[in-house]
Amino acid sequence: MGIWEMAQKQVDKVAEILNLEDWIHKKIRECRRVLIVSIPVIMDDGHVEVFEGYRVQHNITRGPAKGGIRYHPEVTLDEVKALAMWMTWKCALLDLPFGGGKGGVRCNPKIMSKKEIERLTRRYTAEILPFIGPEKDIPAPDVYTNPEVMAWIMDTYSVDKGYAVPGVVTGKPIEIGGSYGRNEATGRGVYFCILNALKYLNLSPEGIKVAIQGFGNAGSVCAKLLYKEGCKIVAVSDSKGGIYNSKGINIEELIKIKEETGTVLNYKDIDKITNEELLALEVDVLVPAALENQINERNADKIRAKIIAEAANGPTTPEADEILEEKNVFIIPDILANAGGVVVSYFEWVQALQAFFWSEREVNLKLRERMEKTFWKVVDLRESKKIGMRMSAYVIGVGKVAEATRLRGLYP
Repeated sequence: MGIWEMAQKQVDKVAEILNLEDWIHKKIRECRRVLIVSIPVIMDDGHVEVFEGYRVQHNITRGPAKGGIRYHPEVTLDEVKALAMWMTWKCALLDLPFGGGKGGVRCNPKIMSKKEIERLTRRYTAEILPFIGPEKDIPAPDVYTNPEVMAWIMDTYSVDKGYAVPGVVTGKPIEIGGSYGRNEATGRGVYFCILNALKYLNLSPEGIKVAIQGFGNAGSVCAKLLYKEGCKIVAVSDSKGGIYNSKGINIEELIKIKEETGTVLNYKDIDKITNEELLALEVDVLVPAALENQINERNADKIRAKIIAEAANGPTTPEADEILEEKNVFIIPDILANAGGVVVSYFEWVQALQAFFWSEREVNLKLRERMEKTFWKVVDLRESKKIGMRMSAYVIGVGKVAEATRLRGLYP
């Protein structure tokens, strides 16, 4: 099953539970706008390379589109459409006044120079410029994009407008209107969800075993916070492979090694493992923080974790979901677990519009409050309706978008 088909299947299932009107169901299972752009870039050696980029707005019924931009060699239109749809449900679930959007460029930033990435970014921004804006569609960082890339997008957009428009993107540097706490927000949100899941299951954070697949921004921040909480991080992986130590890994040391050498594999006193082996470890908490479809029908029965906290988008297929439900694995779904990034993006957007900025402590406290409130709302629905955490989260998110659609109606 393709990722877009997977996302639509999830909506179909929720529509059945909610007994949605046929016209609403049909409307919300499709994307409102899909933009495909050609991006010619002058490379450092003088030749021109043409990349393909996308910007998708799935739904803007509850507010402007919101969603990151990823640079990756395997970006596809279907992937971007699915991610945009998931952003719609995520924003609704967390009660943010946004719809779902997403962007992507098929490229390999790992083999590109900084100047090439900047030229790519500015040309891509120029191509999607009519579709974005603080009141229309607000991009943010995603896979292999960062605050610097957001600064280039903001600058390109602002030059076209003739004045600074900090609200056009979120996740940008503090110096040009970014928010304190935004860089760690996704990982911090996952951390808050895990702490609440442990509380719900009557488990203490002290000494619990954790495995983290993916050691990018979300994975490393979550690992660092759990490590400080007393959790034992026994396994970590990145795109080059994984490491395991039953006694635990010093995450602060590992972060330094990753920064210096580019991979976790250079950490001392470990056994090297594959991503598949990491997923099958006997741990209390498994955090898939890499890419989509990592847990599927082929390996779901090998999962031995008590809790799965989905820091990545769409890491678990619907078929795997059914297997994990039968195994009684407690899943914190992606639209809840990794929502910290969009929550603080909302805070950043609000601050930019008001030109009034908050302290990091204020941001983190507001994030914690919203994540905890939503977590327990999903748990309450799970218990009352006797459905899984994912379906509970979707019922809330899709339900809010459906109600907004119902109230606004169809025009003309």
